[in-house]
Amino acid sequence: MLGISVYLGTDLNEEFELYLNKVRAIGFTSIFTSLHIPEEDPQLYKERLRRLGAAAKQYNMELMADISPKSLGHLGFTWENAAGLLEWGLTGLRVDYGISESTIVRLSKNMKVALNASTLSKNSLEKMKQAGLRTESVEAWHNFYPRPETGLGRDEFRKVNDWLKQEGVTVMAFIPGDGRLRGPLYERLPTLEDHRSISPFPAFLDLKENGCVDKVLVGDLTLTEESLEQFACYQKGVFLLRAEQAIHDKSLLEIVGAVQTNRLDAARDCIRSMESREYGLIGTRPVKAVNTVERPLGAITVDNEKYERYQGEIQITKRDLPADEKVNVIGRIKENDRLLLQYMHGGSKFQIKWM
Repeated sequence: MLGISVYLGTDLNEEFELYLNKVRAIGFTSIFTSLHIPEEDPQLYKERLRRLGAAAKQYNMELMADISPKSLGHLGFTWENAAGLLEWGLTGLRVDYGISESTIVRLSKNMKVALNASTLSKNSLEKMKQAGLRTESVEAWHNFYPRPETGLGRDEFRKVNDWLKQEGVTVMAFIPGDGRLRGPLYERLPTLEDHRSISPFPAFLDLKENGCVDKVLVGDLTLTEESLEQFACYQKGVFLLRAEQAIHDKSLLEIVGAVQTNRLDAARDCIRSMESREYGLIGTRPVKAVNTVERPLGAITVDNEKYERYQGEIQITKRDLPADEKVNVIGRIKENDRLLLQYMHGGSKFQIKWM
């Protein structure tokens, strides 16, 4: 499951509605918001939460809210009647310090409850299970970390997630956005420190493939159009790879920009386009030797006429390779997208977009 974060310090205007419509159309189904409400204007947040809940209902999206006892009181609720927030469009609550285990057990019988994945202990979880916790209603959520150098390390993160999965608990983690960032630091909002400086889509794939995570939310306010396009293509089963050209043959670049498939017998060193030779993507077009230079990781190549029957094969290198007089280098995947190559297995579809 994919989701976004919406913060109630800003108005839910027409721009927000357009963004919500856009992300919902490409497969985002969850919204996270924070209800740690400043005391100076709780009524403003109350109104905005109602509007956000109505939007979540309209788009058939889950809405989870981070809450404290104080903010719950500002909304006119207590732990005893918190289930009334379901009528506002909320799906559940993320609870943390200062909330008793008995309260969590009671909440789980009426709504979804998200617990802090990093602080939840085996003893506490077992006690709540024995007290009647509905584990199917419980999720374990990792925090995001605004300050650089404070995000989680990969090994401990995976260890915690493995345990939670064994307990039958859904696990969520955040990836950073690359559009409008959240203040006051504007340093992006990842769970893993490794993700602070990389693009959102590779961060998502890392969590999906390596993190033992069920749900991924964007911590920052928005994604750029470029990242939204990558998520949209992925929903259709295609890896969108942004690239810079190294030649000026527009006709060839257009051909190489078609949707292609990595061969089922995936090579160690490169992605091999199944269509380029077997299905005549380049066809009988002669490929003269040009720009036969070194092939660094992410190089996009076409075998030239010196490779005889391999002429016309399109590849993307997965590691640094030396120059070969039989191989033309026509471009290179942009740095932010080179991380994607490790997730492209045999049969993966991809499309190169020249930037």
